[in-house]
Amino acid sequence: MLEYFKTDWSAMTTSDWVGLIITVAVFFGMLITFWRALRPSKRKELEEEKYKILDDD
Repeated sequence: MLEYFKTDWSAMTTSDWVGLIITVAVFFGMLITFWRALRPSKRKELEEEKYKILDDD
């Protein structure tokens, strides 16, 4: 099974590296965004913003 998941890092092309870096950056960016937006201490702030777009100020 380990042989199946083995990666030959030296055979990766520039496009492979760019794709890997973008994928990892997006993954961590989404993790940070979800963590900041969905933590319990932000609940009150998010509830206040919930219907803001519907208000005619």
